[in-house]
Amino acid sequence: MNNNLLRGSVGAASAMFLVGTLAAVSSVIDRYPLYGGQAVRYALGAVVLGAVAKTKGLGPVRLDRRETLLLVALAATGLVLFNVCVIQAVRHASPTLVGTVVGTVPVVLALLGPVLARARPSGRVLAAAVVVVAGATVTTGLGGGGSLTGLGYAIGALACEACFSLLAIPLLPKLGPVRVSAYTAAVAVPLLLGVGVVADGPAVLRLPTAPEAAALLYLAVVISAGAFILWYDALGRLGADRAGLFAGMVPVGAAATTLLLGLGAPTATELVGVALVVAGLSVGLAPGRSRAREVIASPA
Repeated sequence: MNNNLLRGSVGAASAMFLVGTLAAVSSVIDRYPLYGGQAVRYALGAVVLGAVAKTKGLGPVRLDRRETLLLVALAATGLVLFNVCVIQAVRHASPTLVGTVVGTVPVVLALLGPVLARARPSGRVLAAAVVVVAGATVTTGLGGGGSLTGLGYAIGALACEACFSLLAIPLLPKLGPVRVSAYTAAVAVPLLLGVGVVADGPAVLRLPTAPEAAALLYLAVVISAGAFILWYDALGRLGADRAGLFAGMVPVGAAATTLLLGLGAPTATELVGVALVVAGLSVGLAPGRSRAREVIASPA
């Protein structure tokens, strides 16, 4: 495995593992106004990312009209609409069903990533994506009822999850992973506050308790800053199809967090799911015949 592939793989696995910790940490802020809390999280994340950019000597970059529209679309779909769809989906369907639908994102990226780059999807990577999805589904747990409305919102969340990667690809060559992360987080803040005002009115924001503040800080620094940078760096090194395979690490991270927090031990079914995820990653990342890829040389 060459150095670029290794760094991308480690970054993608780390990013998705960290995202898997989100559910346990988010339970601490379940009583905090949802959209206001997300706005606070991304605002803090943007500040941290701005500091990282300054440390790296990355100044502001002027975007043209197309790039600005892409950035707004990325924030609106990958962050804002994703949260809205997930929230509405779990109101009409079980979290398991929602997680299973959203967990199919590796297959979507394995298909659309190369197509958007005008390349042929790799049959091997697509097969690996199916195995990863199977493993993630087993780990999450099959089943869960719900209405067609819930299923529709879950599919919407899946589309937004794919947009989080696919819409970033054209921006990465010019901005790099740090600035893409910072700009996206910053743009999401007013959008989330607007949704929050409509949904919650004056109660969109309040002073958090000490545990809520700690959870929001974790989400801002570890997820919105750390995981975003790792993911977008990996996306540039691996391409959307291979990077997408690591979405299967999300339930693995969730299971590990549950164990570390003393909330329960993984079941035999969960361990089987983890094994399938690892097998799928091994197949998808194995050396194969070279082909045109959308790997991006990011400036930072």
